[in-house]
Amino acid sequence: MSAVLKELQFAVPWGHLAAKAWGSAKGYPFLCLHGWQDNANTFDRLIPLLPQDNYYVSLDFSGHGLSSHLPQGMRYQHLDYLTDVHRAITALGWKKFSIVAHSMGGVIAGMFASIFPESVRHLFLLDSYGFLPPHPDFIQSKIVRATVHFRELEGATKAKVHTIEGAVQRLLSVNSALTADSAKLILERGTTSVPGGVTFNRDIRVSVDIAFLLDISSCLHIMKNITADVHIILATKGLTADLIRGIYTEHGQSLLTGYQDYLKERFQLSVVDGNHFVHLNEPEKVAELVCKRLLNTNTFAKL
Repeated sequence: MSAVLKELQFAVPWGHLAAKAWGSAKGYPFLCLHGWQDNANTFDRLIPLLPQDNYYVSLDFSGHGLSSHLPQGMRYQHLDYLTDVHRAITALGWKKFSIVAHSMGGVIAGMFASIFPESVRHLFLLDSYGFLPPHPDFIQSKIVRATVHFRELEGATKAKVHTIEGAVQRLLSVNSALTADSAKLILERGTTSVPGGVTFNRDIRVSVDIAFLLDISSCLHIMKNITADVHIILATKGLTADLIRGIYTEHGQSLLTGYQDYLKERFQLSVVDGNHFVHLNEPEKVAELVCKRLLNTNTFAKL
């Protein structure tokens, strides 16, 4: 795989969306969508192992990585991130493309493929079901917690300065699925050097839990619209495994059954040994499945 072609920026009313690109812009387009509080670097080890004549653009969602923060007083919601995707592909001039998405990025990708089905050809969801319906018993407490947290952050002071090692340890303390090397890779795009160390780039407001999510019936209803080939790749020790064992047991199975019923042969489910960041920690396990699926669906993407 060729080196990163260039850094990209797409103008938005409050600044810009940032992205990084691999390969030739003449290749078939793939949009890569990262998880909650991560950034475009999450795909740095996976993309070089994928078919090499495609064009890969890894996007930083608003408030993440090198993308601009939303104006003061605004909250980050899934519909904002869905709009980020629409803004990016419009700026790129893409009419039809495929998506590789991890975690929260997978939720945005599933929504996008349901709302704009004519735009998406392949959908690879990494440790994500493509939707995240809330359990009804926790909707009220979830909204209360998110509202209070957001109001608290409105009075947040200037970003804290960390040593580089301190930033790594801080990230590992809240995300044990990352290795130290993987954490350093995320932080290469997720921090800015300042006198005395580094500060985190992500807007602190992105840490507020998403309060408004589609319920299970709505998720299943719009799932019917998907015309893309969908491949879900779950990790044995990933977040979805925890959800399957916990309060989302019924929802997880309902979503998988929905894909099987509505998409039929266009749906595939795989499980790999690893944790939530297996695509970054052990990318060859995920790359093998993605490449095989592309070949089996007779895509134009060549190895």
